Amino acid sequence: MDEKFDIQQYLTEGVEQVVKDALKATLKDPRESAFLAKFALASAAATKRRVANEKDGLHVPSYLIASITSSCNLHCAGCYSRANNATVDCEPSRQLTEEEWLRIFREASELGISFVLLAGGEPMLRYDVMESAGKMQDMLFPIFTNGTFMNDKIFDLLDRCRNLIPVISIEGDREATDSRRGEGIYDLTVSKMDELHKRGIIYGVSVTVTKENIGEVFSDDFLDLMRSRGCKAVFFIEFVPVSDEASELAPDDEDRAFMEERLDLLRSEKDDMMYIAFPGDEKSSGGCLAAGRGFFHINSHGGAEPCPFSAYSDINVKDTSVREALQSNLFTKLREGDILSGEHIGGCVLHAKRDQVEAILNS
Repeated sequence: MDEKFDIQQYLTEGVEQVVKDALKATLKDPRESAFLAKFALASAAATKRRVANEKDGLHVPSYLIASITSSCNLHCAGCYSRANNATVDCEPSRQLTEEEWLRIFREASELGISFVLLAGGEPMLRYDVMESAGKMQDMLFPIFTNGTFMNDKIFDLLDRCRNLIPVISIEGDREATDSRRGEGIYDLTVSKMDELHKRGIIYGVSVTVTKENIGEVFSDDFLDLMRSRGCKAVFFIEFVPVSDEASELAPDDEDRAFMEERLDLLRSEKDDMMYIAFPGDEKSSGGCLAAGRGFFHINSHGGAEPCPFSAYSDINVKDTSVREALQSNLFTKLREGDILSGEHIGGCVLHAKRDQVEAILNS
């Protein structure tokens, strides 16, 4: 890695910008703004903990992605989780319990992690874990959901616990969404958005950006429709191929340049919504942010992985701790070596260089 690049400063500025954008997007919602003002103070305290850990030789990222279940009711085309055999139809045994996840969230908070992205499978199948997350008011939990399981019980939980932010997956218009997620899913998820808006619950949407839909999902028409339904945040998730056959769908450098220009314009002219790109521009962040540089992933069985798209692990938090996971041999060698910062052709660098990642695991 480039020693001149200050990753902790980069992360701090990123967190501050997210909080600032969120406050702007919720100015007309007193309850949400009040919560975010408190969260801003908690986030600043978390930053101090990360900086202190950095001085002691422990690098702590701002984000944790927690796949709290391996079960899902949908079979979305190109799903990375099913491709990695990490998602199945039925609830597997030996997944982390509610108590184990709560312990992980508390350890993450103590280290200075501010954001835990709840994923799956379909995370809303784990009401128990969401309820535990709701107790951690000093952390923000975006819940990446297909939206199909939202009911009155979940709506009430989201209303009580403002640190839980549903982020509903959508692919653009009805045709694009139903083509990838199944017939009728668009209308169902839009009805859930309308109910959230009616109840005054802040939510966002998540869009998988490919070369096929990039024009649609960045268009004013699509974003204005989301705005009219009460959406306050749009997560643009770059499609990451988990097979060589799908690599042609991944955004390339020209597409990323378009996204960066478009995001700058949206953030300056339409700041009543916030716009987050993931994984973001590797050039500005000194390389891929996985393996604990900017984020890491814990799967439903406790395995600590570089990211959800790279299902490699040499340590399990069920047996250790979040601190020890961040210092695992795999994470350490990935951060200290040149794999994360190296050149690669589109998509995911860890997928492109999986032979080198596997060599670390076998060393």
